[in-house]
Amino acid sequence: MHSLESLFSAFDQLTVLIVGDVMVDAYLWGKSTRLSPEAPVPIVNVLKTEKRLGGAANVALNVQALGATTLLCSVIGDDKEGQDFIRLLIEKDLSTDGILQSKGRVTTVKQRVLSGGQQLLRIDSEMETDLAADERLLLLQRYEDLLERADVVIFQDYDKGVLNEQNIAHLIALARQKGIPTVVDPKKRNFLRYKECSLFKPNLKELKEGLKVEFADTNQDAFELAVADLQHRLETPNILVTLSERGVFCATETQKTYIRAHLRTISDVSGAGDTVISIAAVCMALNLPLPLLADLSNLGGGLVCEEIGVVPIDKNKLYQEAQASKILTNYPALTI
Repeated sequence: MHSLESLFSAFDQLTVLIVGDVMVDAYLWGKSTRLSPEAPVPIVNVLKTEKRLGGAANVALNVQALGATTLLCSVIGDDKEGQDFIRLLIEKDLSTDGILQSKGRVTTVKQRVLSGGQQLLRIDSEMETDLAADERLLLLQRYEDLLERADVVIFQDYDKGVLNEQNIAHLIALARQKGIPTVVDPKKRNFLRYKECSLFKPNLKELKEGLKVEFADTNQDAFELAVADLQHRLETPNILVTLSERGVFCATETQKTYIRAHLRTISDVSGAGDTVISIAAVCMALNLPLPLLADLSNLGGGLVCEEIGVVPIDKNKLYQEAQASKILTNYPALTI
C-alpha cells in the first residue's frame, strides 16, 4: 500500500481544467447595535470590506491549495467587476488564459453583509441568460486549447449561463475523446444534460429537484432508487451525493457506500461543495477507488465549514485529519 504522503504528493503533478460560472464574492463586515428608524432592519457600521474569488474560481483556489496546477475557463463581463475578477486571479497566481470578457455579459458579484459572525444579508448582481452564439464559440475554442494540458475537467455549474444545453455535450465529448475524466457539480437547469460524465456530484436537494422526486431525507430505499435512476439517465457509473450533516453517499455500478460526517463546529457551509468537487477531481484524475475519493472529499468539505466565509481547503489540515483517521487502511491494494 502506498502512503498517504505519496497520495498527497501525487496531487502536485496534476493539471485540473475548471469550466463554468465564476463570480466575485464581496464581504462587508460591520458592527450592528441598533435598528434603523426608517425600517425594522439592522444598521451596520462598516469595519472592513473584502473581495474574493467565487463560484468556479473558488474551486480553482481549492484545486490550487491541493497542489495541482489550475486552468480556469469562463466568460465574464467587460466591466469594472470583471477587472476586479482578473486582478484577484493575478493576485492569487491563477492563470487568466481561459477567461473571456464580453460586453454582452455582466460579471456576477455576490455581496454578503456580516455582523457578529452572522450573515445578515446577501445582494446578488448577475445575469442568468445563456451565452450568445459568438461567446459560446469562443469558449469552446479556449476550452479545447486548455484541454491539451488537463488531467481532469471539472464542470462547475451555477445556472449563470456559461454551461448550457448547447455546449455541455460538446465539452464532455471533447474530454472523452482524449480519455480525460470529467466531474460535475450541477445545478437545477442543466441537471440531466451531463450525459456520460465520469462523476456526478449533486447534493440531496439538487438530486430531488433535478429528478423531480420527493421523499423524506431518511428514506434510504427511495434515495437509493433515485441515485440508480440518475445513473441510468446520465449513463454515468459514478455518483457522489453530499448529505450535509449526514455525510456523503457514493455509488458505482456494483457498490454503494455511506460515509458519516465528522463532528464539527459549523461556522459557515458556504463553499463546502466547491471543496468536495475539487478533492473529488484530483482523486478521479489519479483513478482512486470511489469510496476513498468520497472519504477524502467528506473530510475536506467538513473542514471548510469550520471557517467563516468561502475559503479554500488547507492541504496540511486535510492531510493531518486523513492521517489521524487512518483513511488508507480500508484500501490495502491502493497504488498511486
